[in-house]
Amino acid sequence: MVQSLLPPQSDTSQPVQYRSGVAARLAGLPVETLRVWERRYGISDTGRSAHGQRLYSEDQVRRLRLMKQLVDQGHPIGALAKLQLEQLGQFALVPEPGAPLQPLQPLQPMRLALMGTALARRLAVGGRELLALDIVAHFQNLDEAAATWPGTGAQLLLMEISELDEGVVPAIGALRQKLGMAVVVLYRFGASATIRQLRAQGCLVARVPNDVAEIVLLCQAALAALPLAQAQLARQRPAAPAPRRFDDRALTELAAASSTVHCECPRHLTEILLMINSFERYSEQCSSRNVADALLHEQLGHAAATARMVLEEALLRLARAEALPLPAGL
Repeated sequence: MVQSLLPPQSDTSQPVQYRSGVAARLAGLPVETLRVWERRYGISDTGRSAHGQRLYSEDQVRRLRLMKQLVDQGHPIGALAKLQLEQLGQFALVPEPGAPLQPLQPLQPMRLALMGTALARRLAVGGRELLALDIVAHFQNLDEAAATWPGTGAQLLLMEISELDEGVVPAIGALRQKLGMAVVVLYRFGASATIRQLRAQGCLVARVPNDVAEIVLLCQAALAALPLAQAQLARQRPAAPAPRRFDDRALTELAAASSTVHCECPRHLTEILLMINSFERYSEQCSSRNVADALLHEQLGHAAATARMVLEEALLRLARAEALPLPAGL
C-alpha cells in the first residue's frame, strides 16, 4: 500500500539536516534544554552550517528523542550522553524511575489517518520517508473521524489546519479525549494562545514543515508521548457513576409515604431525585451536533449522576431513620 505511493525515482543523495530549534522541537525538548545538554555534556558531534549553526541529522534527532524519553523516566543525562543511537535503541521506556532498562521491540510502520486534502497530496509523493507510515484512512472533518475511527486501526490522527483558530480547540480536544489517540496538528498561521490550548489538550502542534521527514518525526514523537498522555487522561477521567438505587416508582412511593411524617424532607428529596433522574436520562439521549457537544453532554450527565448518588445516600439514611418503605435490597 505504502510502496505504491513512492515516486519512481527518489533523490536520497542529500541527507536532511535540522537546526537546533527544529531538532529540539522534533525531539520534544525545550531548545534551552538542548543547549544545556550541548554545552555541559557534548551530546552530539553535529555538523555546522556556513554561518556556524549546529545541524542535526535525522539519526541525531532520533537519538535526542530517545534520550529525552529516558531522562523523563528518571535516568541521568550524564549516563546517556555518550551512548550512540544503537545503544539507546536497545532500551524502552520503563514504568518507574530507576527500574532496569528493557529492550525495545522492533519498530513497525505507524498507522495513521489523515485530515486535510493538501496534506494527503503531499504525502502521496513524499518519497522514502513514507516507508515509516501506513496511511489507513482519510477524513474530511472531525465528526467523520469520530464516527469511523474505531474501525480504521489507526494509531494517530495527522491533520493540517492552515489557519488555526480557537474555535477548533473544543472539537479537537473532545475527539482526542473520547478516542484516546495521538493527534498531530499542522498549521501555517495561528495565535499562540490557541496553540497553547491545543498542547494543553495533549496534541502535538507545529507549523507545517518543509520536509516530509519532519512530519514523520513529529508523528513518532506524538506516538512516543501517547502512553504518558493516556495515563494522565485516565487520572483525569471520572469514575463511572453507580447505577440508580431508587427508580421513579420507588421514589413516588416514598414521596407518598412521607405525607404521614411530620418532617417534609423525604418528600422534598424524592422530588429533587425525580428531576435529577430525568435530567440524567435526558443527557444520555440528547442529540449532539459534533464531538464537542457529545463530550459536553457526557460531562453534564456525569454531574447529574454525581449529585444523584449523594442525594440517594441522604435519602437512604433519612428513610431508615423515619422507618419509611425501601426497595428490596436496600
